[in-house]
Amino acid sequence: MSKELNHHSYELRGNSVRDGSESHNTKHDFSVIIFDMDGLVLDTEKTYCIAWQHASAEMGDKFTEEFCLSMSGLHYQDVEKKLLNACGAGFDLKVFSRLSGNYWHQYVNQQGIPVKKGFYSVLARLNTMEIPFCLATNSRLVNALECLKLAGLEDVFSTLITRDDVKNGKPAPDIFLFAAETLLTPISQCLVVEDSNTGIQAAAKADAISVFIPSVFPVDLTTVDLADYFLNDLDELAQFIYSWPIHPV
Repeated sequence: MSKELNHHSYELRGNSVRDGSESHNTKHDFSVIIFDMDGLVLDTEKTYCIAWQHASAEMGDKFTEEFCLSMSGLHYQDVEKKLLNACGAGFDLKVFSRLSGNYWHQYVNQQGIPVKKGFYSVLARLNTMEIPFCLATNSRLVNALECLKLAGLEDVFSTLITRDDVKNGKPAPDIFLFAAETLLTPISQCLVVEDSNTGIQAAAKADAISVFIPSVFPVDLTTVDLADYFLNDLDELAQFIYSWPIHPV
């Protein structure tokens, strides 16, 4: 099987990515769905990249888009480590945080935060089928609430798990394990939907069922191999939810 992945050319298949020519009927039943936020539900990666690039340029060294996207899904402490590794120990994290925060707020207050294509279709399907769901993000609660409000989704998630709730953020499994506990559901019956390698690692370590919907291209093949399922976008997830076995909560 070729390792090349062409966007919008693959169907959902258990434990692998296939081009539709092979029969593969493996499916996992699930009771609840756990969503990541940045890059999956909300199109925030672009907003962070713009802010980081403006801030770094003001500090004398504009970051590339590729470098900014490499920090996708990371908790802010891991972002800081990556910044110091790339820029040196003398890089002023406080100045960068202040500048990037100012640029980010300026941008999103003017432009808002877009909701990812297909999310409303998934939401409608979940509500129709009465499937419980929650949000589990590496962001802190105050930041998550702000982003959801800017996107007009402040009333969508009745259960919100953030970095504040656990000792270790993704790629550790803590957030997903705590989400399963909060939803009173075995982690083996939780379907975790993620867009980054960091999130899929966390889902795998938690022993959850994982769906990888990439937000950064080209697609990371190691993440595809680690995930239980690969999909191109949330519209595909909405289509497949209906056909998956649902285990009653």
